[in-house]
Amino acid sequence: MPKPPKIPESVLVVIHTPGLDVLLIERADRAGFWQSVTGSKDTLDEPLAETAAREVAEETGIVIGSPSVPRDALFDWQYQIEYEIYPVWRHRYAEGVTQNTEHWFSLEVPARCEVTLAPLEHTAHLWLPYEEAAERCFSSSNADAILQLPRRLKGRVR
Repeated sequence: MPKPPKIPESVLVVIHTPGLDVLLIERADRAGFWQSVTGSKDTLDEPLAETAAREVAEETGIVIGSPSVPRDALFDWQYQIEYEIYPVWRHRYAEGVTQNTEHWFSLEVPARCEVTLAPLEHTAHLWLPYEEAAERCFSSSNADAILQLPRRLKGRVR
C-alpha cells in the first residue's frame, strides 16, 4: 500500500547545548546534506509541539519529557517560513504541491549527548559551535535559524 502524501506543514528543531553547540545530522538520501531535525505533521490536527517531539525522538533518539530533557526544553519560536519544496522531494506530496510551511523550534539539551539515528533517514551526526553548524547546512533557511539562536534564546524564561 503506498504511503499517503506528506502534509506540507513541518517543523525545524535546532538542538543545542547551553553553550550553543548545535547538533547536525546528515541525510541518508543526499550525502553531504547536513541539517537540523525536520519533519512533517502526521495528521492535519497534530499539534506542532507534538510533531517536533516526535521528529526529535525518531531522528535522534532524544526523548523530550525525559529526566534529562524536560518538556520546557522545547521552545516554540512562534515563527514560520514558507518555502518551495525542492523538486527532488516533491513526489512525496500530493500532486501540484510545491510550497511547505515550516515552524521553527529549538531544543536545549544539557550537553553534547549521544544520539541514535534513524538509519533510513540519516547516516551521521556531529556537534559544532552554532556559527560553524550554520555554515555546514545545505539549507539557507536552516542556517538562518541556527544563526538566530542566540537572539531567540535571549531573555527566554523557562
